[in-house]
Amino acid sequence: METKQIEKVLKAPAPHMVGDGFRVHNFFPSGYKINMSPFFLMDYGSKIEFSARKEPRGVGVHPHRGFETVTIAYHGAVAHHDSAGNSGVIYPGDVQWMTAASGILHKEYHEAQYSLTGGPFQMVQLWVNLPSKDKMGKPGYQAIKQADMAHFDLPENGGKIEIIAGNYQGIKGNANTFTPIELYNARLNKGSEATFNFPEHFNTGFLVIEGSIKVNGSETAAADNFLHFKNEGEEIKIEALENSVILVLSGEPIDEPIVQYGPFLMNTQAEIHQAIEDYNQGRFGYLEE
Repeated sequence: METKQIEKVLKAPAPHMVGDGFRVHNFFPSGYKINMSPFFLMDYGSKIEFSARKEPRGVGVHPHRGFETVTIAYHGAVAHHDSAGNSGVIYPGDVQWMTAASGILHKEYHEAQYSLTGGPFQMVQLWVNLPSKDKMGKPGYQAIKQADMAHFDLPENGGKIEIIAGNYQGIKGNANTFTPIELYNARLNKGSEATFNFPEHFNTGFLVIEGSIKVNGSETAAADNFLHFKNEGEEIKIEALENSVILVLSGEPIDEPIVQYGPFLMNTQAEIHQAIEDYNQGRFGYLEE
């Protein structure tokens, strides 16, 4: 099987704040102009210490339409509320998969107890595009706890691959997706190896959350680096140079035009105008600040 080579190892772009609770590095589409469809956006909140605070930090009520948000927690805890009546808390290892589709309001805050104690905080949020036929579908919500997550144990106590979405070694991930997506947390112990196989045309990237890895026996990548792979070959081998956590993304591109305006991701300018009108008319529901 032909090896899928690295196109580029990308360092974390300068961070910016989202609300007052999320310090993020935007790898794409702002930081780097790379094609990762169906993943439209990746905000990486590298590890940071937040001080204790009574009033939780976060982001107030805001709308989304036309895509899904996927939030993956590594340190800290985030509380979520939305206008479809969903709410929950994601703790380290948990994943929250929100389908905005035709329109939703939501807010995200540091969970109250975490806020009171403070401590390390590390998260990833992805925007996953929806195909045009599903953009105006019904909003949805999938809460995936780490304890319930499908996983594959690597041999000889090498660690494990947590399968958020897709299929690894015949084990199916928990999340339901609209297009073919592979999304894993690879938790590798020092010296262990893992092999991944993705179709040639899938857009593929690895984010090193913790530790450092050697890829395909040659290139190395440290924590907070993103590896963007070529659309050639299928097999990727990684070796953990120390205990490491790697977020693995691969998906079939959605070959449709994209028009983005703030929190809306549609196919045409007219659909963006409609989204703004619907939001202004209160058609996204109601959510208390």
